[in-house]
Amino acid sequence: MFSKWMDHAVHGILLLCVGVTLMTTLVVIFLLGKESFLFFREVPVTEFLFGTNWAPLLEPKSFGVLPLVAGTLKVVFGAILIALPFGLLIATYLSEFASNNVRSVIKPVLEILAGIPTVVYGYFALTFVTPIIRTVFPETNIFNAASAAIVVGIMILPMVSSLCDDAFRGLPGTLREGAYALGGTHLEVTSQIILPAAAPRIGAAVILALSRAVGETMAVTLAAGATPNWSIGFLESIQTMTAYIVQVSLGDIPAGGVEYYTVYAVGMLLFLMTLTMNIIGNHFILKSKQYNS
Repeated sequence: MFSKWMDHAVHGILLLCVGVTLMTTLVVIFLLGKESFLFFREVPVTEFLFGTNWAPLLEPKSFGVLPLVAGTLKVVFGAILIALPFGLLIATYLSEFASNNVRSVIKPVLEILAGIPTVVYGYFALTFVTPIIRTVFPETNIFNAASAAIVVGIMILPMVSSLCDDAFRGLPGTLREGAYALGGTHLEVTSQIILPAAAPRIGAAVILALSRAVGETMAVTLAAGATPNWSIGFLESIQTMTAYIVQVSLGDIPAGGVEYYTVYAVGMLLFLMTLTMNIIGNHFILKSKQYNS
């Protein structure tokens, strides 16, 4: 009788947690949609999505969000160019080559990287990464996309390596055993069997890391600057979508104006971007399950 009561209690608690999570998501979507609607009553959607000049706080006002999107994507793809190869190499070494003693040392070090506050990464970019970049490229601005991309790449490195490591270790042992039985070397088994078999899960790991990088705030706010810039260079100051939200959230803009509602419009666009990435990541996960089955 007691065990049956406990089963019902645990079931109710778990259902409550699911309900709270779902309700929180729906409330966030409702608030973003409601406030964004007030913004789009004043600014056409086409001007917001396709305009190339972002100056909502200056006169004449302009609400083209593409410079913010470009700055965000510049940091994100620069970060993944750093995190993916290093994370994949670290995960391959930990899963296929490292001994248990070495693994027990490297894994905690990576977890320490994940636990460092993002504001520390921002100051690390300003005081360490940027001076190094300026010694090589003297024309680099104090605030620049390159240093932001580097520190965000370091930030998501533990996530990429950990998820890729889980992907490798989650593969059936028969894959390795069969490959070794056919005479494959350690390197051949890793490169020709393990990596292709784990490719869908690696893709999901990359998408999740991209979502993490898109939503990064403090590090890019401190390192990249606050200059909406529609360019492909990494040495100039830029502004990301999250950095703009921080700028307006400081309280200098009065509530109720179109400038204030830009925060919600940018937040809604950011939400849709991360939602799209999560859908793509789930596609990779489903594909990996079908592959393993």
